[in-house]
Amino acid sequence: MKPRIAVVAIGGNSLIRDNDHQTIQDQYAAAQETCIHIANLVQLGWHVAITHGNGPQVGFCLRRSELAAEEVPESPLHICGAETQGSIGYMLQQILYGEFHKRGLLQDIVTLVTQVIVSQDDSAFSDPTKPIGSYMDEKTAQQREAEGWQVREVERGRWRRVVPSPKPLRIVEEPVITNLLRAGVVVITAGGGGIPVVEDEEGCLEGVAAVIDKDRVSALLGNTLGARLLLISTKVDKVYINYGEPGQKAIETMSISTARRYLKEGHFKAGSMKPKIESAITFLENGGKQAIITSPENLTEALIRNAGTRILPD
Repeated sequence: MKPRIAVVAIGGNSLIRDNDHQTIQDQYAAAQETCIHIANLVQLGWHVAITHGNGPQVGFCLRRSELAAEEVPESPLHICGAETQGSIGYMLQQILYGEFHKRGLLQDIVTLVTQVIVSQDDSAFSDPTKPIGSYMDEKTAQQREAEGWQVREVERGRWRRVVPSPKPLRIVEEPVITNLLRAGVVVITAGGGGIPVVEDEEGCLEGVAAVIDKDRVSALLGNTLGARLLLISTKVDKVYINYGEPGQKAIETMSISTARRYLKEGHFKAGSMKPKIESAITFLENGGKQAIITSPENLTEALIRNAGTRILPD
């Protein structure tokens, strides 16, 4: 019998809740709650692939590299992506191992460093928009620009590096992920959207200075695996229209066509809810059965229809 596969996309707030709770100990504490709900999903018989954000952690990695530049070579962005896939995966593995052990579940967990192919011709490379790393003053920004970075003033007098966010095309390690899931292993994969790589004519891969949207690659992963469920964890309990305004309204269930209408009306902001809704639509239009968006503490309740926003095919 074909296993029921779910892709669980963990948002950044599942690890770092706010600027006052960024230590490794804080991240462990924040991840604990999410891992309890993932264990619930496994206990219900789902085969689970976990993706996660890594934006703050990549920023920390880059900053450490900058501060140590006089002593050791700086780490390029794609290497920082690989490092944080490993470190965050290790954290989640360890917490889940303990949670499974408490429940008497004989459940294997593995973290897979994951590469995702993007196109060198993607228009994102000519218009980088994703801010990463530390804030800089104008003088530092000019120095970095001379070194080949692309920088942008994101606030008055504060600059940041910006990188492309190209469309994910193919997950290199997909056959391994598929085999692991079929064997019943919980797989932590495509962390931070995966490490963006380009492929040359001979089939060789090279990392590029870019980031891939985690929710978009989660949808791609779900469709590639034939997953039934895409479960996106974020900072709000439900999707809202007129969010933050007097007419704010929570949505419990909506179809693809309704979601498209709300997108067209501008209810979902870029860099926030918009890519999540677009990813849910992509997942459903390519074979997925349902997508759920909710907060970490409501993941289990969302599965039994008591929380979150459920998006369904028309």
